[in-house]
Amino acid sequence: MLGAVRLSFDSFLKSTVNKRKCGIIHMKDSRYGNNSKRKKYSNNTNKNNQNNQKKSSSVNNSKSKPKVKKDFNKPKTTADNSSLSQNSQYIQWFPGHMTRTKRQIQSDLKLVDAAAEIIDARVPFSSRNPDLSALLGNKPRIILMNKCDLADPKATKQWISYFKEQGVRAVELDCKTGKGINLFAAAVRDVLGEQIAKWESKGMKNHSLKVMIVGIPNVGKSSFINRISKSTKAKVEDRPGVTRGNQWFTLDKNIELLDTPGVLWPRFDDQLVGERLAFTGAVKDQIMDTEQLALRLLEYFKENPNAVFLERFNVAGEEVVSLLPHELLSLIAKKRGMLIAGGEADTERAAVMVLDEFRAAKLGRITLELPNQKRLNGDE
Repeated sequence: MLGAVRLSFDSFLKSTVNKRKCGIIHMKDSRYGNNSKRKKYSNNTNKNNQNNQKKSSSVNNSKSKPKVKKDFNKPKTTADNSSLSQNSQYIQWFPGHMTRTKRQIQSDLKLVDAAAEIIDARVPFSSRNPDLSALLGNKPRIILMNKCDLADPKATKQWISYFKEQGVRAVELDCKTGKGINLFAAAVRDVLGEQIAKWESKGMKNHSLKVMIVGIPNVGKSSFINRISKSTKAKVEDRPGVTRGNQWFTLDKNIELLDTPGVLWPRFDDQLVGERLAFTGAVKDQIMDTEQLALRLLEYFKENPNAVFLERFNVAGEEVVSLLPHELLSLIAKKRGMLIAGGEADTERAAVMVLDEFRAAKLGRITLELPNQKRLNGDE
């Protein structure tokens, strides 16, 4: 009997340790689980106001000085994220397997001749892992600007020129339609031109070129490999963190690709970077307050209203500018007929819809950042 209890307790401890090792560091609230209904933004606001009033009353009636509880979820205000509003969230996402991925990348670098870094054309700055530069060192590199069909084409050209000035070859492509895919092989040969010449001088013609595919989650690494190799061997899903192990794929014209899992960095020092990644879906929605994230995105559209956004939601530019973000979200919900009992706007459904339509470019082809501009609203 005691042996069985001991075995059960040991199993529980082992399970707990494993969960912590693979855990996600974030501000997830139990109210926002996959199977639970999130509370309305307005209800949360009212509840917070009531709680604040109770706390204030309690402080006034107490003779002793109350202890101040530090809010670890409050975004820090720095030179880089001073424009964060009350709708901002403190975003952290660093699953345990990403530490192993970084070690694996370092170990496998000796197996490849170059690295192809895939980034999201809508957020070229935010979708680049700063740790990769240190990991890759002097390894020849190509930048693949994926999802260019969702980004502003003028902004994409500016980024390609910017990377060229930095001495890095950049190619715009769209893995879903195949646009720009045929430029990849030529780009690899161009970047490895000197190495190819050395091989040929030694009589090694048609030497196989090995390229490592790297990038953060959900930028389209597996989709790129599937499209260019014309196979379905790489697993593809529209959510972050699917690829777990390294896989090799052989292309025509003597090019081999090494797929690696997506890897984020340990913490977002600039919370605007975390927000942009959340907007595009690189950070899991399950760990976010979706309504708050949608409100933050609407702040961008208040600063940068475009004709597609106004027409899509049937709102006037004056309304967008004058309304507060939560008022604008309520208006959008009512315009789309998203109502709950009593005719109240279903802002939860509307928030999900706003994010989905942004990610599908139904609100316009938008690039959230330009070269040398780090702020969400484009300010220097």
